[in-house]
Amino acid sequence: MNKKKDMSMADHPDFDEASVIQGFDIELSEGNAQRIDRLVDDYEKGILNRVDEEYSVNSSFSDRLADGIARFGGSWVFIGYFGAVLVVWMIWNTLPFLSSMHFDEPPFILLNLCLSFLAAFQAPIIMMSQNRQNARDKHESVIDFAINYKAEQEIDDMQKHLHRIEENGVRNKEEFSHELLQIKQLLASIERKLSDQET
Repeated sequence: MNKKKDMSMADHPDFDEASVIQGFDIELSEGNAQRIDRLVDDYEKGILNRVDEEYSVNSSFSDRLADGIARFGGSWVFIGYFGAVLVVWMIWNTLPFLSSMHFDEPPFILLNLCLSFLAAFQAPIIMMSQNRQNARDKHESVIDFAINYKAEQEIDDMQKHLHRIEENGVRNKEEFSHELLQIKQLLASIERKLSDQET
């Protein structure tokens, strides 16, 4: 089989090894290979978009709110805002010329209470979002397995079909070679008879 592939590569030097289906004398141009890749990517993206739509439709307001809070709480924007609030809070309550406007002097008991309140509510919200994400990842893994299994079956069917085509091609080639040999023998016999008649 490798010998046949090498012969095909020698007959068509403009195709590299990646452009030939392994084990068969079937040439696949780079454009066709890219087109196949795009079709597969579009198919997978379509399925994932459908999963996103199903989760959006089946999600309640509290689920979407939890996802939004978890998404914002894990971003640099939240860290920047939160850090700025802490710095302003501490500076506001420590500057001497603002002593009449202090509302939480050191050791910042109100600030500690707010931080504890934020941590107590943020942790379960993040866990809720993570549980939903884990369920979604599991669902996507099942879909990926189904896609891969279907693709494997289609590839196996294609390989069987290519094997049948190759076998038929070999048989046709052998029959053609046999008929060509008979024609050559007949021509040689006719030439011998003509030469005998001339002599």
